[in-house]
Amino acid sequence: MEAIKQIHSCIWGAPLLLLFLGVGTYLTFILRGLQFRYLAYGLKLAFGGGEKRGQGDISHFESLMTALAATVGIGNIAGVATALSVGGPGALFWMWVTALLGMAIKYAEALLAVKYRKKDSRGEMLGGPMQYIEQGLGWRPLALLFALFGILASFGGGNMLQSNSVADILSTSLSVDPWISGTLIAGLLGISLIGGIKSVGKVASYLVPIMALLYLSGAVVVIAIHASNILPSLSAIFIAAFSPSALFGGFAGTGLMVALQVGVARGLMTSEAGLGTASIAAAAAKSDHPGRQAMVSMTGSFLATVVLCTLTGLALMVTEVGNLRGYEGSIEGASLTWFAFQSTLPLGGELVTLSLALFAFTTLLGWAYYGEKCFEYLFGEKMIPLFRLLFCIVAFFGATLKLELVWALTDVTNALMAFPNLIALPALSAVLLKETKAFLLIREKELLNS
Repeated sequence: MEAIKQIHSCIWGAPLLLLFLGVGTYLTFILRGLQFRYLAYGLKLAFGGGEKRGQGDISHFESLMTALAATVGIGNIAGVATALSVGGPGALFWMWVTALLGMAIKYAEALLAVKYRKKDSRGEMLGGPMQYIEQGLGWRPLALLFALFGILASFGGGNMLQSNSVADILSTSLSVDPWISGTLIAGLLGISLIGGIKSVGKVASYLVPIMALLYLSGAVVVIAIHASNILPSLSAIFIAAFSPSALFGGFAGTGLMVALQVGVARGLMTSEAGLGTASIAAAAAKSDHPGRQAMVSMTGSFLATVVLCTLTGLALMVTEVGNLRGYEGSIEGASLTWFAFQSTLPLGGELVTLSLALFAFTTLLGWAYYGEKCFEYLFGEKMIPLFRLLFCIVAFFGATLKLELVWALTDVTNALMAFPNLIALPALSAVLLKETKAFLLIREKELLNS
């Protein structure tokens, strides 16, 4: 644990924070705030309006749902709670900043992924950072590094963290032994992975909207019941974001750098912006132009972090559940959110338990696909069954590890994956601008003809 902490402190220092914020700001500038100007259009495309079919394996909607399946998970329930307890209320502000800048990054990732994707021998699309780094820049060593880190991240945050948090909350709420939880998760996962991306896309397109609406409805009710605490909570978020010291009882926030560091780390996790993984799902989408799918993909950061994480954070703050930290042991992660809902709603804890189980399972499916494509890039298509077997085994053992260790490993693997991707995106900005201008001209003609 100490070794992981030392690696974590080195990786999550100024270099990565400045790299992410710098790339996000640069892309926002050269794209002239495209993520704000075309957010409504991206949402319309994602949810069934104006879709144009092209080559690919799944629809715009299924692609977004697959990306959200991998994105909307433990980070949106447990990650927000952990961010608030470690970084204070100000961490939520920096999660917003990460998501808004991250929308430009996700737009760039998706556009490049669709542009440089290729078909494998099975007829499935293979795309993502490893492809646009190699094909667009010719930097194969960096592409190989991304694929390697992508596999490690799929085993860490995409796998162990999900199974661990499910085991944690099932143990808290239903007294289920972690070994039983791990066995069940691994078994269901193995059955679900047989159908590949088309199967994952179908499952995600059904489960993600249902689970999101279920959880969002519960969070809105919790916040509404404690409506008198909404304004003080929002005020605490903005003040603490720039506070040099801990000012708020019940939260262990310590200062600006901690809030910034934790907020960006959790923002990266909950939005996947900068990691490049969501572009792997984008590359599988049926789209007539890279820019159209990129518009869809960028909405993922907005939905996952700005909407879902904000409601989770406010639910935690208005219920003052942060004061429970240390009461009758250490209440961390998903369990903290469980107590916030349980203290307010009849069956509120059960709602979080069900939401968490659905979130975690779809996240496991999404990350299994990401890791599989990275594994295929490195070792070839014949090795995919081996990856799927290893992924199920890791899910089983992940359920039994200590939560603190799993979170630390998740942050480390995410950061390692972000570095190659964030280096490549500015280097490909000329291609990005050319493709964006071409698509916006197509969009203008469509508006004139409509």
